[in-house]
Amino acid sequence: MSYTVKQLCSLAGVTPRTLHYYDEIGLLRPASYGDNGYRCYGEDAVLRLQQILFYRELDFSLDQIKTILDHPGFDLLRALESHRQALQAQAGRIDRLIHTVDNTIRHLRGEINMSKRDFYSGFDEEKQARYEQQVRQQFGDEAMARTKNWNAYTPAEKNDILADLHEIGENTAANMDRGFDSPEVQYWIGRWHQAINTYFYPCSLEIFESLGHMYVENPEFTATYEKIRPGMAAFMEKAMAHYCKVMASREA
Repeated sequence: MSYTVKQLCSLAGVTPRTLHYYDEIGLLRPASYGDNGYRCYGEDAVLRLQQILFYRELDFSLDQIKTILDHPGFDLLRALESHRQALQAQAGRIDRLIHTVDNTIRHLRGEINMSKRDFYSGFDEEKQARYEQQVRQQFGDEAMARTKNWNAYTPAEKNDILADLHEIGENTAANMDRGFDSPEVQYWIGRWHQAINTYFYPCSLEIFESLGHMYVENPEFTATYEKIRPGMAAFMEKAMAHYCKVMASREA
């Protein structure tokens, strides 16, 4: 069976522009092109597009997806089993977040009392694993060897850490209008540097400044900060670079 762009878009819930772009970058090629230039897709494209959408759901970049799908050893059945495991883990995290939201609603209604740490139950478990991998890729195995294992923390410790990080992020965003080099922002940037050193890995000024650059170079980091406040990723880069410059001058 063959499918037109319109038919495949209807099946998968994507736009024609998306399929055209996937064709342009070699991620999803049509089986053939008609005399009128229209794309025609085969059954294999249906399964490949499903894989693309699965990997996108798991936050893989298009380049990463293409590398995976084009690898000679790619096994569709094993990939689906892996997707199922990842989605089950994601579903469990979402259930925990829903539980946290429900309890927060009950807390605000005066039905129960929540401790501060419970406000953050369920946040950022899977992201931390990806951040650890990005530390390895950016700073090498030596830095990763000194990275503290997130899963070694107890649930209560994780909630305390996330509460601290949330406070730092929100207060940094709240003071953005004062300027990246303002005392208020620099205080919270210093807290951020201290938090990384305490909770995750020894973070030199060189690594800390490089981390700031990652916030605008890495789409996942950028998206995280843009959700807090638009323009925050670039703001963090400037604020962290300024912090490192000031601290380095003090150490000289």
